[in-house]
Amino acid sequence: MGWELGVPVALGSSFVANLGSLWRQRGAAAAPEVDARRPLCTILGLFRSKWWTIGYVAAAGAWLLHLGALGITPLSIVQASLAAGFVFLGLLAERLFGFELRKREWVGICLASAGLAFLALSAGDVHGPHSSYQLPGMIAFEAGMAGIGAFLLLSAHQRQVLSDHRGVLLGAAAGALFTATHIGLKGLTHQFDGPLSLVSPWTPVVAAGVVVAFFASARSLQIGPAVPVIAVTSIIGNSTAIAAGVIVFRDPLGTGPMIPARVAAFVVVLVVAALLPGPIHAHGQERERQRARAATPQPT
Repeated sequence: MGWELGVPVALGSSFVANLGSLWRQRGAAAAPEVDARRPLCTILGLFRSKWWTIGYVAAAGAWLLHLGALGITPLSIVQASLAAGFVFLGLLAERLFGFELRKREWVGICLASAGLAFLALSAGDVHGPHSSYQLPGMIAFEAGMAGIGAFLLLSAHQRQVLSDHRGVLLGAAAGALFTATHIGLKGLTHQFDGPLSLVSPWTPVVAAGVVVAFFASARSLQIGPAVPVIAVTSIIGNSTAIAAGVIVFRDPLGTGPMIPARVAAFVVVLVVAALLPGPIHAHGQERERQRARAATPQPT
């Protein structure tokens, strides 16, 4: 059996990851209000929620499947399979969780899946775990991700922003900060040589990114419309990671006509992320139905 076996494994990873996200959303909706000023109480409250804990276990399983797929299949094929599997989010949300996706949301999910899959398949010869980077470029990109995350967090707390859009903004901030954390981990482990290597300027960057992204993601799932929040978090996380590959780790942008095609696909993905939430009034009604569903466990 060749690398083709990795495709269903990657698709399985995407399926389980999206299922876990929807479970976490159900758990967050039933948990006490997320309050970053009371971190321990917030974390305990979330993990006392059965569905939140089940969702995290599912996320761990999805990560193991992802590692398995990477072990037998080229990176670009794995990433394309994960992107195409993004459609699982819509199917699971409608069939198992009772959400009603409108045409706008289905179009957005399909466009994002196609755009991310194209970016993955057209990546060319990426460097993978042996990639090198220049420290100034890495610091600049990290500062940019942190700035974008901070801007989105501050925007979400503006009084004129309604709760549904606030949730989407927090989800987008979490996606950007997850990318910043992954890049920081790359810097932390690039020259790993025992435990003392963890004493590094990257350590507080990673720790801060993990904490802020965790609370932003949890709160976004708690107050925002489920499918747009999960979709936007994934889209921002995936697209900024692709940008990091090109800018920081010097992955090829493409050659000839492939360059404008990849840039256009990247722009489409970002536009989809901006437009996916849709009109506020429709999601306001959906939030009331979500709260009712969270209070009444449903079979999965």
